[in-house]
Amino acid sequence: MNRIGFIVSTFLVLLALASSMMFVVDQRQFGVVYALGQIKDVITEPGLYFKLPPPFQNVRYIDKRLLTLDSSDTESMLTAEKQRVVIDWYVRWRISEPSEYIRNVGLDESAGALQLNRVVRNAFQEEVNRRTVRELLSTKRDALMADVKREVLEAVRGAKPWGVDVVDVRITRVDYVEAITESVYRRMEAERKRVANELRSTGAAEGEKIRADADRQREVIIANAYRDAQKIKGEGDAEASRQYAQAFGRDPQFAQFYRSLEAYKASFNRKSDLVVLDPSTTEFFKVFRGAAAGAGASTGAAAASPAAPRKP
Repeated sequence: MNRIGFIVSTFLVLLALASSMMFVVDQRQFGVVYALGQIKDVITEPGLYFKLPPPFQNVRYIDKRLLTLDSSDTESMLTAEKQRVVIDWYVRWRISEPSEYIRNVGLDESAGALQLNRVVRNAFQEEVNRRTVRELLSTKRDALMADVKREVLEAVRGAKPWGVDVVDVRITRVDYVEAITESVYRRMEAERKRVANELRSTGAAEGEKIRADADRQREVIIANAYRDAQKIKGEGDAEASRQYAQAFGRDPQFAQFYRSLEAYKASFNRKSDLVVLDPSTTEFFKVFRGAAAGAGASTGAAAASPAAPRKP
């Protein structure tokens, strides 16, 4: 029983020793083998590898992928016009030489990112000091990024190479500091309000002009229409008068009788109308008096006719 336990214990120890001597390098990483604190070997290809067990040899892994470093500080920079601006940027970089990186930078990616952030920041500060805000925003923006990339590459490839490669440097935002931004916004707002008020006043003046012109045209049209209507009405009245004169000229007594009837019709067209006149003295009821007299004469003639002597 003790022999079986000894065999199992020995097997487990050998298994642990073998596992400590094997390591796997991923395709996304570099494998760096240390021997008593010194770099023994750098493995760049993925696969299964062997080493001495600790503490004789140890292995560390460094990322070999393309990394992104974003700006983290909000400290302003001075332009050539002495304007304070805030720039947001990012850098695409990778570790190309693990041995140089470990000797001159650090043991992990965060050490390289920290030092690279400082170098990029200084490069941007130097280049921004040479340019105006207009150049930063439009005309020389690409040139600025190219110059910053060149300066960063010179720094990382200097006397003590970092073992990194800077692929790209880009600006994502250029803006004034908050105090200046508020002032600019207020000035822009005041300018927009001034333009808006000017447009409103111009529009109101144009509206009044259009309304005045429309009113003038309306008055002219109404006056012309009234003039034409009165002209046509006068011509109609003249023609009617001519026709009446022509018709009534054939029989003046009938014309007088007809006009009197028209006057009576116009005067007594409602039951509520009341006219106080003396029929015996006014000329208005002359036709009525004449009709009554004519009716009496006819009645008298009819009464006298039966008494006339008949001829045999």
